[in-house]
Amino acid sequence: MKSSYTIPIAIVLGGVIVALAVYFSVSRPPSTPSGKGNPAAVRPIGVNDHILGNPAAKVVIIEYADFDCTYCKGFSDTLHQIVADEGLDGEIAWAFRHFPLIEIHENALRHAEAAECAAQAGGNDAFWKFSDALFAAQPADPTKYGVYAEKAGVPGEAFASCYANASTTVYARVMADRQNALDAGAIGTPYTLIVVPGKAPTIISGTYPYEAIQSMISDALKEAR
Repeated sequence: MKSSYTIPIAIVLGGVIVALAVYFSVSRPPSTPSGKGNPAAVRPIGVNDHILGNPAAKVVIIEYADFDCTYCKGFSDTLHQIVADEGLDGEIAWAFRHFPLIEIHENALRHAEAAECAAQAGGNDAFWKFSDALFAAQPADPTKYGVYAEKAGVPGEAFASCYANASTTVYARVMADRQNALDAGAIGTPYTLIVVPGKAPTIISGTYPYEAIQSMISDALKEAR
């Protein structure tokens, strides 16, 4: 009689293990801002970062995201609005970094590499336009990268050449972002920090509505002044 329960029990235990593994690597819903993680490990903003807004802004939003993450898609819209409120010469900058959840999204790494190729071929503006296209088409089809690139104004031949060789420098760039997210304590996407020079950053694990983020940004701007 005991042996008859062995297989069902094994199946249940296996399901629990898989569920836990997915939980700790999956896109995250809203959660309370916290000081968890290791923000000291976050790479300082550099010339290679993809920045929207004022690069010399007093407050910087550093986001680690996955193009197949549904929460990231909505949060991207929120951050676009936050930056638009301030203007491109305002006191807010948004830096996008890659955190492809390769364990659960089979095309996440491809999308990140394609976005980097859009940046290499067309510059910073092309990166953001291509990224918006990926989110708009979620889950984006890798066979349509050429279409997304064209919409973003990216030279087709340059993009194709870069993507064909994405296993070298582009891959290294994406995986460096991913590793930095892990080093900082990220366990899902989006993982975001609101950084003010000389102050402890606000860490946001998950996503928040516009009003909540706007309030956090307002507090950060007060600290920066």
